[in-house]
Amino acid sequence: MPSSPTPLPNFIQALQFWVKLGLISFGGPAGQIAVMQHELVDRRQWFAQEAFLQALNFCMLLPGPEAQQLATYLGWKLHGLKGALAAGILFVLPGALILYGLAWIAAAHGDTAFIGAAFNGLKPVVVALVFHALWRIGRRTLTNGVAISLALAAFAAVEFAGIPFPLVVLAAGLIGWLRARRQAQKQEQGLNAALPEALRGRAAATRLLRMLLTYLALLIVPVGVVIALAGPAPFLALARFFTQAALVTFGGAYAVLPYVADAAVNDFQWLSPGEMMNGLALAETTPGPLILVLQYVGFFAGWNAPGTLSPITAATLGAVVTTYATFLPSIFLILMGAPYVEHLARVKTAAGALSAITAAVVGVIATLGIFFARQVALASDGTVDVVAGLAAAIAFIALLRLKGGLHWVVLAGILFGLARSEFGF
Repeated sequence: MPSSPTPLPNFIQALQFWVKLGLISFGGPAGQIAVMQHELVDRRQWFAQEAFLQALNFCMLLPGPEAQQLATYLGWKLHGLKGALAAGILFVLPGALILYGLAWIAAAHGDTAFIGAAFNGLKPVVVALVFHALWRIGRRTLTNGVAISLALAAFAAVEFAGIPFPLVVLAAGLIGWLRARRQAQKQEQGLNAALPEALRGRAAATRLLRMLLTYLALLIVPVGVVIALAGPAPFLALARFFTQAALVTFGGAYAVLPYVADAAVNDFQWLSPGEMMNGLALAETTPGPLILVLQYVGFFAGWNAPGTLSPITAATLGAVVTTYATFLPSIFLILMGAPYVEHLARVKTAAGALSAITAAVVGVIATLGIFFARQVALASDGTVDVVAGLAAAIAFIALLRLKGGLHWVVLAGILFGLARSEFGF
């Protein structure tokens, strides 16, 4: 006799799960998606396996943190708009609050000997984290000559030619789209097969336009209020820059971090290279998507240039504006595309563009590794810091060997920094 179907949760039951997920969502997107698979498909059976994978494929086509967007979509499937907002916000909120507190400690007390030594010990770990991400993504992505060529070209474009990351993403996406389109034509699928019927027509266009206007209003009005009350600097630049960054965040947070680090440190001078590395280390150890490191950047942008405000007020507004501008697009992209998920899964040209972007991202991540490695390898007097380089190599090997042992590696880095400060080696 077949078992009866599992009843779907009411909103309060689902809300309790989204709170729990936000508190335990460590381990990056792979770990976070695995938790949702276990809890929502295997254990609670709120979603069928096929529906879950279809939703995941849709989220991977979009810019933004795919695990947070997956939670947003699944919340929408359960309870519509309120479900999407609950899942999407609660996935981010616990980590955002924790990182806010850590950012304050770093800003207000980072010059003390204890805190400074701990952060110095974390810097080699950050280098190891970036190169570990490079290894993990590259091994999965660079499976043919075209992908390797795209990665090398992206690396050269960013590292040597100084081409902005958004242009690299657009160029890679266009190359992938054209290749997929040509393959579709060879298979006699025709151009119309690239755009499902559900996405064509006046009703779909009207809905998407209405949602786009709503998104613009929700972005402009709150940011405008902050600017009117606190002045334009640095809040207007933060909102503009991180909205742009959110829309080109394909391939995970590590893909956009070279772009953010270069602009935040060198162009806007919101924070120092060392502070940027501290933010990445702290974001890696808190729940929620790694892209929350951008909130840390926004906090320091306000703290380091408060204008007429107090440092903590400016830093709080900077963190809020940055977080809002970063995650508002990711939620709205889900809401705009959610009714068409089954159709979007068949868009071969979009999948081709994403595949090319992911390959290019490997080259971009390599530039981030080099950027951070320079900060660690060179001592304050300009000599090579062999001890820090050795610590980074040991941390990298530990990350390869210790599956899910990130927190132990971070703890070891802190202890290394404290010991080095105490014994002077």
